Amino acid sequence: MQVLKPFLLLYRRHIWRLSIGVVLAIITLLASIGLLTLSGWFLAGASLAGLAGLMTFNYMLPAAGVRGAAILRTAGRYAERLVSHDATFRVLQHLRVFTFSRTLPLSPGGLARFRQADLLNRLVADVDTLDHLYLRVISPLVSALVVILVVTYGLSWLDSSLALTLGSIMLLLLALLPPVFYRAGKPIGTHLTLLRSRYRTQLTTWLQGQAELTLFGAQTACRHQLADTEQAWLTQQQRQARLSGLSQALMLLCTGFTVTAILWLAAAGIGGDTQPGALIALFVFAALAAFEALGPVAGAFQHMGQVIASATRVDQILRQQPAVVFTTVTPSSAVTPTATLSLQQVSFTYPGQPLPVLQDITLNIAPGEHIALLGRTGCGKSTLLQLLTRAWDSDAGGITLNGLPLTQWSEPALRGMMSVVPQRIHIFSATLRDNLLLAAPQASDAQLSQQLEQVGLGNLLDTPEGLNAWIGEGGRQLSGGEQRRLGLARALLHPAPLVLLDEPTEGLDADTEQKILHLLREHTHGKTVIIITHRLHDLASLDRICVLDNGRLVEQGRHVDLLAARGRYWQFHQHATRQA
Repeated sequence: MQVLKPFLLLYRRHIWRLSIGVVLAIITLLASIGLLTLSGWFLAGASLAGLAGLMTFNYMLPAAGVRGAAILRTAGRYAERLVSHDATFRVLQHLRVFTFSRTLPLSPGGLARFRQADLLNRLVADVDTLDHLYLRVISPLVSALVVILVVTYGLSWLDSSLALTLGSIMLLLLALLPPVFYRAGKPIGTHLTLLRSRYRTQLTTWLQGQAELTLFGAQTACRHQLADTEQAWLTQQQRQARLSGLSQALMLLCTGFTVTAILWLAAAGIGGDTQPGALIALFVFAALAAFEALGPVAGAFQHMGQVIASATRVDQILRQQPAVVFTTVTPSSAVTPTATLSLQQVSFTYPGQPLPVLQDITLNIAPGEHIALLGRTGCGKSTLLQLLTRAWDSDAGGITLNGLPLTQWSEPALRGMMSVVPQRIHIFSATLRDNLLLAAPQASDAQLSQQLEQVGLGNLLDTPEGLNAWIGEGGRQLSGGEQRRLGLARALLHPAPLVLLDEPTEGLDADTEQKILHLLREHTHGKTVIIITHRLHDLASLDRICVLDNGRLVEQGRHVDLLAARGRYWQFHQHATRQA
C-alpha cells in the first residue's frame, strides 16, 4: 500500500472536485435509500388503510416525497458521474504530465533498462489503471461509511436497537469484505498487469519485425508465443470474473440474511409498539436499499492488486535518477555567435560494461573549424557525440564550450548552441511543415521550401498538399536517404554556431553525397562543424581529420599530412582505394 502514497498525494491538487464527487455520491445513495424506504412504507401503509382510510390517510405527502427522492436520485447520479469523471480525468492528466516530466530527464541512460513497448505500456495502460483508486475504491468506501452512519442514525429515531443491529452488520461487512477480496484478488491483479504488459510488448515486437519474421519463416513460432500469452491473460481474466461473481453472490446472501433478520426482529415490535404495522416495511426496505452502498465495495478491492501492480511499475520509472542533471542558469558571456570546444583527457564507460568506450581523449577545436572524426564502427565516435550533447557525462576529464564546462550549461542554452543530425533521423507523424518547424519555429514557408530545395527534396513540394503533406508515422513515405536529407534540412534551419553531424551522407548515392557535402560547406561557413564518419569522401576540404581507434585518439591533422605520415588514416585510405 505504501507505493500508492505518492499518487494519493497528487489527488490533493483536485481535492475539491473529488470531495464534491463523494458528497454527490452520498446524496445519490441516500436519495435511493429514501426512495425505496418511503415507497415501501407508503405501499404498506396504504394497503393497511384500505378504502376505509381514504379520507384519513395522507396520500399526498408520501407521494410527493417519493417523487422528490426519485428526482433527487436521478439528478444526483448525473451530477456525481459528471463531477467524479471530470475530477478523475483531471487527476489522470496531472498524473500523465507528472510521470512524463519525471521520465523525460532520464533519457537515454535511465530508460535503457526498459524496452520501448514496456515503457509505453507503463506510461499509458498502467497510469490509466490508477483511476480505479478513486472511482472504485476511495469514493465507494467513503460513501458507504457515511451512508451507514446516516441510515443508522435516521432509523434510531424509530428504534435504536434495530438501527444499531442493521448498522453493526453493515459496518462489520465493510470491515471484513474489502481485506478478504483484496487478498483474494491481489495475485490475480498482479498477473493481469504483467501479462497485459507482456502481451503488448510481444505484439509490438511482432508487428515491428514483421518483415524479418516473414523472410525467415518465423511467423508461426512467434504467433504461438503470442497466443500462449493471450491464453494466460484470458485465464486470469476468467479468474477475476469468477471472483467478481463470488463477491456479488456473497453480497446478495448477506443482504438476504440481514433483511430476514430485520423482518424477524421488527415483527416483535418497533419502538415499544408491539403492532408496528407499516413501519415493518419501512425497516425492511431501508435494510434492502442500504446494501446498495456496500455493493461496489467488495468488488472494488479485488481490483486493488491490479492498481498496486500498476502503481509499482510506474513508481519504478519515477524512482530512476537522471544520469545527467542540468543547471538552470547559464552565464550570458558563454552564449556567443561562435563556438569553441575543448576536450581534456575525456574517458567514458557505459554503465554495467567492463571496458571503456573512450579513453583519454584530448581535443581542442577552434571557432569556425571543420573537423572529421574518423574510425571503424564501434571505435567510440557516436559516443563522443553523445558526450558533447550531454546525453551522458564523462567519467573522467572535462568538456568545455566557449570556456564554460558543459555541466554548467542550462539545457535550453546548450540546445540553442548546437545543431545535431543524429545517425537515426526520427520523422514525426505530422506534416512536412511540422517536421521542419521543430528546428526553426519562426521560419516562413518560403524559408522551409528553399531549404528543402537545397538538400534535394524539392520533389516533396511537387504535390497538391506541398508543405501540408502528411509524412506518416516514422516517415514511411520517405526513403532512408530522403529521411537523412530532411534531418540535414532541420540542422541547417537551426541557427546554431556548433553543428554536429553523425554519418550525414549515409544511405546517399555518390552524386547526392557530393551535393550535400558542398551544401554543408557553403551553409556552415564560420560555424564550428564536427562530422562523424567512416567514409573518406571529400575529407581533403576539412581543416582537420581526427582518427579514433579502440576509444583513443591515435592521430590528427590535415588530409595531406596524414597521408604523408603513413599511419592509420593512410591505411584507411589505401583500403578504400583498393575497394573502389
